[in-house]
Amino acid sequence: MPKLDLASVPVKTGSIYPAPYAAQMADRSSLRLGEAGGLTQFGVNLVTLEPGAKSSLRHWHEREDEFVMVTEGTCLLIDDDGEHVMGAGDCAAFPAGEANGHHFVNRSESVAKFLVVGSKMNPERATYSDVDLAVEIADGKARFTHKDGRDYEGAD
Repeated sequence: MPKLDLASVPVKTGSIYPAPYAAQMADRSSLRLGEAGGLTQFGVNLVTLEPGAKSSLRHWHEREDEFVMVTEGTCLLIDDDGEHVMGAGDCAAFPAGEANGHHFVNRSESVAKFLVVGSKMNPERATYSDVDLAVEIADGKARFTHKDGRDYEGAD
């Protein structure tokens, strides 16, 4: 049956980021809805941000489009143009290759949730705007590097 039972979708917590960045995602979780439904061409995730949490480091994708729609609560979209309040029903789109580092932060006292839909390109590279970090993803494996391509072995 195509209808997903949300109660049976595993909650993903934690981060694939290397230290010290992984700890910054402590109060973020997600449901991998596309994966649970067997989708392979694009990802669909329902992200939950507890008060004070952020979705990710500010980043942009070279080959993947991203679309976000807030479904519950209020959060801030922070991108290269500043801070934008996002409430339920508000949407944002991030075209592939547009170097506009973005992430979401919940500065409210209530839970915020948003749906993220993104293409799955293989290989893919994302660059993190505020730190000397990039990630290359190929065949489901992530390799973190400095922006100049050197292997990442820890914060400078």
